[in-house]
Amino acid sequence: MQFKLVQTLSVAAVVAAAFSSPTAFAADKIVKIDGSSTVYPVTEAVAEEFQKATKTKVTVGISGTGGGFKKFCRGETDISGASRPILQKELDDCKANGIQFIELPVAFDALTVVINPKNDFAKKMTVAELKKMWEPAAQGKVKTWKQVNPAWPDRPLKLFGAGADSGTFDYFTEAIVGKSKSSRGDFTASEDDNVLVRGVAGDTDALGFFGYAYYEENKNSLNAVAIIEKEGKPAVLPSKQSIEDGSYQPLARPIFIYVNATSGAFKPHVKAFVDFYLKESRPLIEEVKYVPLPAKDQAAVVAHWKALKPGTGFGGHAEVGVKIEDLLSRIK
Repeated sequence: MQFKLVQTLSVAAVVAAAFSSPTAFAADKIVKIDGSSTVYPVTEAVAEEFQKATKTKVTVGISGTGGGFKKFCRGETDISGASRPILQKELDDCKANGIQFIELPVAFDALTVVINPKNDFAKKMTVAELKKMWEPAAQGKVKTWKQVNPAWPDRPLKLFGAGADSGTFDYFTEAIVGKSKSSRGDFTASEDDNVLVRGVAGDTDALGFFGYAYYEENKNSLNAVAIIEKEGKPAVLPSKQSIEDGSYQPLARPIFIYVNATSGAFKPHVKAFVDFYLKESRPLIEEVKYVPLPAKDQAAVVAHWKALKPGTGFGGHAEVGVKIEDLLSRIK
């Protein structure tokens, strides 16, 4: 699906109409970024290297994917990090404020379900078991591990997960429950993944979920759960290999940056930052424990950016199992 705020004019034409002077942004030399805590480690690493190389200031906030899009669609930021695609309400907000954007997948992540290391009975779980824990019908009713699986002990089930402004929450609920944002509400929620890490690491009866990088950084105090997609499938742990070969399902996903098209076209320092991001981020992505895009997909993303094609390849909702090449081909 292609999202166009102005059907007949190119991005450059729209920008030129709004900013007739090419020096309109001369006084603004800051690249302003906000959004996903999942995308943050990559963007922050890129920002540090870019600032060293160019002496250009880059600010990177963590409001969560939803919180970041609120700022982005008000025109307050140049770039928004997102761990799921832009949603219809956000598309509408951007359209109302005349904000066009370029949607750029930058890496792959794997949502990781984690338990306390002292938990020796739930090292693997089916998607159906996770759904039983997290679906709205579980609220106030599914309170123990034994209620999920009779073979598990009759101990309290304490859940930690991403907050409602997080794209991780949207994607997890879409993949596990079957509908984005559909979840029980009686769990400890936070957009700050470090809060979730501490919660699970400090409670024997806890289970949580967040991005793979945060698990990798804290694997000495957490255990990842192997996921069984459906009956007859093997239990698969998240890893670089299982993300690349597609076997870690349904929790492997692309992560994104969204670039304000006006900033990309008429703020040279923003364009330079995105160019740098797409060219230099591969070793940084690996360093922060995410999975870079395959070379073919990366080349397609770079071409997409250079063409300044506005819009989204999604229909205003999260989508599980999408391929990068298919995503980009939807935006004409």
